Amino acid sequence: MVRLQTNLGVIKIELDSEKAPETVQNFLDYVTSGFYDNTLFHRVIDDFMIQGGGFETEMKQKTPRAPIQNEAANGLKNDTYTIAMARTADVHSATAQFFINVANNGFLNYKDSSSRGFGYCVFGKVVEGQEVVDAIKKVKTGNYAGHQNVPVEDVIIQKAEVI
Repeated sequence: MVRLQTNLGVIKIELDSEKAPETVQNFLDYVTSGFYDNTLFHRVIDDFMIQGGGFETEMKQKTPRAPIQNEAANGLKNDTYTIAMARTADVHSATAQFFINVANNGFLNYKDSSSRGFGYCVFGKVVEGQEVVDAIKKVKTGNYAGHQNVPVEDVIIQKAEVI
């Protein structure tokens, strides 16, 4: 279990190491190293997801470790309050950034091994603090430093820890 202390409250996440072992270990390595401390939920889209894990305040990008293999074919679905790894168009490009689904996003699920059908790896779910996730998804957003959907007022992960 991982606890994210944000400036809007606490989110507790249960991880599924059985279905996404490499992804969970990757996430835990970032948590225990302090990588996520004082990072932002930098991309917030109501009825879609809230994304974090890659930027400090002022949208200063952090340098992640090497990417991991995408374990999206694990049967877990991108449903409301699940956590998944963010990535680029490259199927196996996930590093540190993650997102919490704030809607049932079936279009993000694994469909097939093609680049368009591979999907995004779910590796856990929010078990406490859903109201915090709901508060984050409602914050006002705008454009900042070349990015869209950035909260106008910082939403900060002050501390991430294994509990």
